[in-house]
Amino acid sequence: MRKVGDRIRHALSFEILGLLIATPLGALLFHMPVHEMGVVALVGATIATTWNIIYNYVFDVILQRFTGTTLKSGVVRIFHAVLFEAGLLLMLLPFVMWYLGVTFWQALVMDISFAVFYMVYAFVFNWAYDRIFPLPEWQTASSSQRL
Repeated sequence: MRKVGDRIRHALSFEILGLLIATPLGALLFHMPVHEMGVVALVGATIATTWNIIYNYVFDVILQRFTGTTLKSGVVRIFHAVLFEAGLLLMLLPFVMWYLGVTFWQALVMDISFAVFYMVYAFVFNWAYDRIFPLPEWQTASSSQRL
């Protein structure tokens, strides 16, 4: 299992890099001022960072209980990313509607667009993070499962 400091490094690096990519892309895609999209992205990142720490800890506890390891296969990583984004979508939708003054459907399209971006981003980021910062237990894991 990852230690608290590692989880904090993971969450912060994930969110900072995500903000640097998603804010200008969102402003461009949805024809919104960068500063408005920046506020939405920053509030979203704050909520997402908290959710990230809690969600990843709970996910790893459950994964370890059922499989005996926290090593994630490709299929588990996809499930992990989809479930994370679904929970985050439910938390952010009301804020996006209120702050940007958009309809439910507009906010939903925006949230889904960001969710798709972040699912792909989360998959790539987490895979890279696990390669850069592998856990010692993975060194002894079966060679049939690769990071």
